[in-house]
Amino acid sequence: MPSLFTRIVNGEVPSYKLAESEDYLAFLDVKPVRIGHALVIPKLEVDHLFDLEGELLEGILPFAKEVARKIKAVVPCTRIGISVIGLEVPHAHIHLIPIDSLADMDFTRTRVELSPAEFTDLAERIRKA
Repeated sequence: MPSLFTRIVNGEVPSYKLAESEDYLAFLDVKPVRIGHALVIPKLEVDHLFDLEGELLEGILPFAKEVARKIKAVVPCTRIGISVIGLEVPHAHIHLIPIDSLADMDFTRTRVELSPAEFTDLAERIRKA
């Protein structure tokens, strides 16, 4: 059965897309730790990030870098934190989170709630940045 992220790539599950290339997709996390929390994934379904082959692994960080730059241009923060945990969905992914302190990377904290309109607006502003 395809992972949730593969279903997003295939258009079966809606998402708030931020960027897309032939090999990668970035979209807002719908249960964000902070406003602007995004996920960067390879379109190819591979469970663990470090199981990605050569060029696919090499290309994910430059793709994520551009997404992070756009998030930082829109969401006030000191920097964009990056985390690879890989427990939530069996599909390689990188979390990009706007942060001002180490505590902002705490995945056990209460998640931010946004309306669909707020997600749509935020995604549009990030895409345009």
